[in-house]
Amino acid sequence: MREIHSNIEGKQYHLFKLEQLLKPMGYTIGGNWDYDHGAFDYKIDTNNGYHFLRIPFKSIDGQLDTSNCTVELGTPYLLSHIYESNIDENNANIGNFSASFNQFQAPVDKDGEVTERYVAIGHELVKELEGILQY
Repeated sequence: MREIHSNIEGKQYHLFKLEQLLKPMGYTIGGNWDYDHGAFDYKIDTNNGYHFLRIPFKSIDGQLDTSNCTVELGTPYLLSHIYESNIDENNANIGNFSASFNQFQAPVDKDGEVTERYVAIGHELVKELEGILQY
């Protein structure tokens, strides 16, 4: 994980408005959300795992699943989830019954190394966010 400090940290927005701004850019609300916190994820690359820019937020007024919820943005960060390569080739003959139980692979490293290539991309994405999320 690599933090990218930004002037969007601590800024407050209506969650609905943030979604309207960020989803057309390719951001999605990550699956780790709860009623009081969550994150927008931007998938940078799927080469050798998954590489994301994550923009965390917390509710400061209301719950995330209600209308008019206000959130405060946290520090953006980059993360990499590294998966075992060639898993499909190694398990080609496991059969449909077994495959129905083993279809979701856990990452080999949930906090893989973030290379300088992705750090540079992350800085550009955060700069773009700063421009879009101006008051």
